[in-house]
Amino acid sequence: MHLPRPRTTTAAGSLAQATVVVLLTVLGVLGVGTAPAAAADGEASWALGTASNDFGSGRQNYRYTLDPGGRLDDGLVVVNHGTTPLHLAVYAADGFTTEQGRLDLATKDAKDAKPTGVGAWVHTDRSDVTVPPGKSVEVPFTVALPDSAAPGEYMGGIVTSLTRDGDADGGDGDRRLGIRIRLRVGGELKPSLSVEDLRVRYSGTPNPLGKGDATVTYTIHNTGNAILTARQTVSLSGLFGRLSGDAGHIDDSPELLPGDTWKVSVPIHGVVPALRLTGTVTLMPLLTDAAGSVAPLANVESTAHTWTIPWAVLLVLIVLCGLVVAALASRRRRRTKLRAQETVEQPLRERETSDR
Repeated sequence: MHLPRPRTTTAAGSLAQATVVVLLTVLGVLGVGTAPAAAADGEASWALGTASNDFGSGRQNYRYTLDPGGRLDDGLVVVNHGTTPLHLAVYAADGFTTEQGRLDLATKDAKDAKPTGVGAWVHTDRSDVTVPPGKSVEVPFTVALPDSAAPGEYMGGIVTSLTRDGDADGGDGDRRLGIRIRLRVGGELKPSLSVEDLRVRYSGTPNPLGKGDATVTYTIHNTGNAILTARQTVSLSGLFGRLSGDAGHIDDSPELLPGDTWKVSVPIHGVVPALRLTGTVTLMPLLTDAAGSVAPLANVESTAHTWTIPWAVLLVLIVLCGLVVAALASRRRRRTKLRAQETVEQPLRERETSDR
């Protein structure tokens, strides 16, 4: 299984190298199930679990609330389901969102990606562990926040790593299994999303009475200090606010870590070319609390405009205008000719009258 390369985000934009990993995923975030993670080619397999202690037992992942300068102790349980001793590297890492919208953890040797959150504040009491076949070993770890830790939500995890050649120091060919850590640092929580780089593109139709297609693109930016999901609606309106198109249902964004961005492209069909088109994007931020309850926050709205010139209709109008102008010009020439003839004939008629 190949790990997708991370998206460009302020939280993990510098991760340039992905490794071959084994990660248990629950609803798009790292977790631990009951099945072991099996290594390839008959190598040892293993599973992870949370230690049973004052925080509880049977936890699927770690979730803490801690004030700046605070400290707590917990443990990771490593189970060897193989028939040979298992040697693993153990380390903490920051989280990031992949292009597929899943949470992943930075590799131990990620270049230019110094941990700034969970990866910097979580410390295991050892850098590696050896687990006998059929046995389990608990690895204690400590979460210690500096006094300068900024309030907000952080995502990361503890990773166990096994290389193909049995060297637990990490590198290419690394196989990993991790459990996520969601950390809330005490202080004011300021959830905030913004819509950036909103653009509307229109593709017309040669049919004078037909409708075209539009594409609305934008970037969702988590500008606050809370982990958020965005519920999205996109619509188009013409002159005087008349509705020209609706994108219908759009899936919610993945969970976005503070600083993350998520690019969205929404096609809308059957759009009436109404000269000037306005695209409106509305985001409803969704905040999940420690109990798993989801709270909707105030909507965020942004608009952008584009011209939707109905070229086929405009061409017909130009042709009609040209015909009208030509007809008027021809009529004017006939009148001028008649006036000229009357100017020449008038003296003749007057002489004839005088001769009589």
